[in-house]
Amino acid sequence: MIPEPISLHTVCGLEELGHHSARGVTHVLSILDPGWPEPDAFGGYDTHHRTTLRFHDIIEPLAGQILPRPEDVATILEFGSELRSERRHERTHLLIHCHAGISRSTAAMTMLLAQAHPDLDEAAVVARVHDLREKAWPNARMIAFADEALGRQGRLSEAVRRLHALQLRVRPHLDGLMRELGRGREVDAALAG
Repeated sequence: MIPEPISLHTVCGLEELGHHSARGVTHVLSILDPGWPEPDAFGGYDTHHRTTLRFHDIIEPLAGQILPRPEDVATILEFGSELRSERRHERTHLLIHCHAGISRSTAAMTMLLAQAHPDLDEAAVVARVHDLREKAWPNARMIAFADEALGRQGRLSEAVRRLHALQLRVRPHLDGLMRELGRGREVDAALAG
């Protein structure tokens, strides 16, 4: 297995971007809502490689919103492949953000870690993401596409479902909130397990 060239991982939301400007970020994966302006915070960052994707944080079709697509997941995985193949940085600091740093960004980090560590158990991958971002609730639609693309045979989706169940036990208010956001299918799956 090729060693992962990433020495530091960060997952955050828009409001936290300014806190990381002096942390030597070398690579950024931005996941923004369509039409959202580019974050001003990146003006304070050193030179870095940045890829931006634009889709909404949804798992079911909603009028006027753009679902994550398999092509978006393929772009994220391509970003990961390029990052792993680069050797010009002695120290690589990957930052992934979305609006709140809870769902799309943690889904992206989950799939990038699963890609970088194909022999690592899915539960360990998800636990690592949870350690990085304690309030993680990875977008199940994105994870399902990544699960298929990475040949994880549903195991990555199952590990994320178990994380959702844990989050509901720790934060019971998420049940109503996620349902209001159109994410009831994730809640029902978590509670059924």
